[in-house]
Amino acid sequence: MGTEPQNCIDLAEIRADGWFEQLGTEIPEFDQLCQVLGTRFVAFSFIAGVRITSIAYDPHSPESSLVDFALGESEDIERLTLVDFRERLGTALVGSDAEPIELSAQPTLDEIRACIGRRYLLLAPVFGIRVAQLKGGQATPTIEVDLGHVREEITVQGLRDILDNAVRSEVSRARPSAPFSIDFKKIPLAEDANRRGEYSEAIALLGAWPGPLSIFLRTPQGQSLGQPERTKLVKALGVLGEAYLATQQTEWAEDVLRLGIQFGQELEAAGQLFGLLGQSRVQTERYGEAIGLLRRALSLGADRPTLLVDLARCFAARERYVAALACLDDALAAGIRPDAITELREKVESALGPAYTKYRQAMQTPAS
Repeated sequence: MGTEPQNCIDLAEIRADGWFEQLGTEIPEFDQLCQVLGTRFVAFSFIAGVRITSIAYDPHSPESSLVDFALGESEDIERLTLVDFRERLGTALVGSDAEPIELSAQPTLDEIRACIGRRYLLLAPVFGIRVAQLKGGQATPTIEVDLGHVREEITVQGLRDILDNAVRSEVSRARPSAPFSIDFKKIPLAEDANRRGEYSEAIALLGAWPGPLSIFLRTPQGQSLGQPERTKLVKALGVLGEAYLATQQTEWAEDVLRLGIQFGQELEAAGQLFGLLGQSRVQTERYGEAIGLLRRALSLGADRPTLLVDLARCFAARERYVAALACLDDALAAGIRPDAITELREKVESALGPAYTKYRQAMQTPAS
């Protein structure tokens, strides 16, 4: 029985990495547009072929701001509120199904673009997805995608589904919520959910807080909150950020953690937020960025054993091996299990070499 021939095609020539950032260098007042509309919604508008002609921004009710726009090359101007405009963009991007295309034995670049879908090639980098290779035969191609910290192989339809769902989630997140109230009783419930590994439950309890809080904390009332209330809010944002990190929603986690740090960076409760933000940098191998965050977390009294190991890992990655070894020693003194750091310690000591090992042994030997 024959097998379908397998191909492996590098997608470097058709992926659209950096297209949106390039637009930002070419369009006047691009940053202001992103601040009002939302960065991803600006990207959605370009992908959907929507030209924004003007925005009447209402600072007192941003969601009621009016957006004037035209479709494609049309001269007919339409007007929607910001909320309805975002919904319109989402519908335009996911409302029509792209027909699957079977590739020829030696597909051209245009065939591959059509097979994946041009709008999906543009959407992928917007959500941090890098298409790397097309694999498989003519009828069953798959795509190897780079998610930053891991590579996965999925079907073309699987990639489309992921990106469609990402667009829907972005639109859902941008919808104005019901009148917001702070219920401090939800914080211990969310903490308990995280301890049980029920991170989706914690997100359901606190996920609606960041948007309204980011507005409230800029008001005179928010700025005048007492330290106990501010500490509780910072703690809540830390719990939510932890849940987002555990569910690999890194971008959302970092947004939430930065909000908490901005509001209460001098509070002891912010130590957890600095620590989680540092750990997110470690997970994505941004070791240089992580070092300052982890040090700040430790200075505010955050969980020493775990963060010291993370800091040692960062120092080792930056070839600062003496500092890494000092952090590992401190982690042991703080109660970390020796077997939890064996591999990292061996790597560090091997990099330092036998001379340093002898020096440490001599320093630990009592004088006669």
